Amino acid sequence: MDARIRSLLVRGDGLTTRRDMLRAAPAWTIQTARRANRLIRLLPGVYGDAVLICDANADLPSLARVERDVARRAALAYADGRGALSRLTALDVWGLRRQSPGEPVYLDLPQGSGLRDRPHLVVAHRAGFVVAPPQVVTRGGLPVTRLDRTLVDCWPLLPPVDRLSLLIRAVNDRLTTPQRLAAASAEVPRLPDRGALCGLLDRLAAGCRSPLEVWGHDHAFTGPGMPTFIRQARMRVGARTIYLDMFAEAERVNIELDGATSHGDSAEREIDLRRDALLATVGILVVRFSHRRLTKDPAQVRQETLAILANRARSTP
Repeated sequence: MDARIRSLLVRGDGLTTRRDMLRAAPAWTIQTARRANRLIRLLPGVYGDAVLICDANADLPSLARVERDVARRAALAYADGRGALSRLTALDVWGLRRQSPGEPVYLDLPQGSGLRDRPHLVVAHRAGFVVAPPQVVTRGGLPVTRLDRTLVDCWPLLPPVDRLSLLIRAVNDRLTTPQRLAAASAEVPRLPDRGALCGLLDRLAAGCRSPLEVWGHDHAFTGPGMPTFIRQARMRVGARTIYLDMFAEAERVNIELDGATSHGDSAEREIDLRRDALLATVGILVVRFSHRRLTKDPAQVRQETLAILANRARSTP
């Protein structure tokens, strides 16, 4: 390979562009390197060192035959500073969902960029899009769409079973808020399955912080007779700060929903017992429902909850 092209590849960590190569060397050097299988075209105008190929399946697009980091850098080189990683690719960069090898690179670009989809690359054109805050941030040295917009754009692309847990995790980790997610959804006028997203955001805004809490909200703990629970209520007891899952303030009752994997050992159970006893010192009754009971017999859970609340209301001065 021509030493000038080799130098560009070294500086670009294995990647370079046709424009930069033509500035440094004659066009025939590019053709010679390609014919010798030393240089591979990944995207129009974007080339990589052939040693980057890690999948020998020649039927796959070149972009799908290199490591994901290389493919993403190649896509950004193709955008030439006008694009940012988006959708499922951005979700991976944000660390919320690992992108599988068969999924393409997603790239957002401004309208009128003139760039289009390529094999293993999906391009979305957005009006008024610029590669700058607040629309785009940098993570791991890569420009990516902001998380709330990324999650909204991924909503129709994700399997329904993954949607709930991803949004809950993002909110629980304080990476975004239900309010910011709602504002981002308003930016996408023709979002598929918008009703399901809005319903989930309403539950997150109400304080639900797990799939089980969302399920309980929908099937057991709302409706006639139920109080408006304070979710994730902050309670100071002595030197400790405790957060209550679902607190009925007037009745001084806290409903705790134990997930399917909760209390896997005696140590975890002991922690909960000590916590419940501490809350009892300030007159708060803790009622726990298991994942199995709640999901298998929500009507009975609802009936018991109403009975407990009614009894506490009579006994509380």
